[in-house]
Amino acid sequence: MTLKLSDHTASLIIYTLMSLVLILGGLVLRGSPAHVVEVDQSEEKINIEDIEKPPSPFLADEEVVVVTASTTEQTVELLPVEKVVFEYVEVVDSCDAHYEGDCLLVRSGPGVEYPIQSRLRNGVVLKVGGMVERDGQRWLKIVFDEWLRYPERVKGDWYLAGDYVRILLDEGDRTIWEHDYSTTTKKTITVNRSEQKLYAFEGNELFLETDISTGLELTPTPRGSFTIFKKTPSRYMQGPLPNLIDKQYYDLPGVPWNLYFTDGGAVIHGAYWHDSFGSQYSHGCVNLEPKTAERLYNWAELGTEVIVKD
Repeated sequence: MTLKLSDHTASLIIYTLMSLVLILGGLVLRGSPAHVVEVDQSEEKINIEDIEKPPSPFLADEEVVVVTASTTEQTVELLPVEKVVFEYVEVVDSCDAHYEGDCLLVRSGPGVEYPIQSRLRNGVVLKVGGMVERDGQRWLKIVFDEWLRYPERVKGDWYLAGDYVRILLDEGDRTIWEHDYSTTTKKTITVNRSEQKLYAFEGNELFLETDISTGLELTPTPRGSFTIFKKTPSRYMQGPLPNLIDKQYYDLPGVPWNLYFTDGGAVIHGAYWHDSFGSQYSHGCVNLEPKTAERLYNWAELGTEVIVKD
């Protein structure tokens, strides 16, 4: 005797089998079940209202949408849902700009028995690539997935104890050639090199006034009218730069809250390595106190005009 299944029954069987495969696969590959979203067969609309959100402050595993065919002649299509934000951490319970106080130590593995790789000061912002739970302690693995001028300076893995950082979620790198941006924004930023001040306006209304540090005599911040064409919450600054007279060595991971405004590399950003705001200090960038830089970063849009003058 041949057993015949209705289209509806066959679809349910396919859906159940695929859900089991996804869940088991999530357990094996990720250590936690995949998030499965059911699709209404008749209307082909995703029912997402009842999806349980993960309690962790970290991002959940990538969700998978299971599209169930309305007839047995059609195949099942799996659609991965790409993450739109990334995990970063800001160092908040460490030493100051001059290494005064206890510094957060970077380890080569998830534990205090691993060798020390570096020391981090308050205000550093770094991208997270994973997390390890060990003996009740969270260890965050840091990734440097950006272009580095001197990649040989980064040796081995970087792990941070999670008790000394603030979790951040951000869209990551954004540029005017890859993302939407405003061409009619009323926001402007004025950098006054003589005053060592930055002013942020929306129309005629002052949003922010703060002390800054622009470039030194050998590496001045360029004057002129520019546009913010890139934003990123973290960048690894390394020197010396080949196109500058100043050949000073520097190695600064996790420079926070970057607003790029010239092709030559001039950036408005936070500076955690000094507190000399109000006087010249930089290699051409515009330095702000990190918390103020974060505030400006969240306010400024791609396409915002930047005017640098004396």
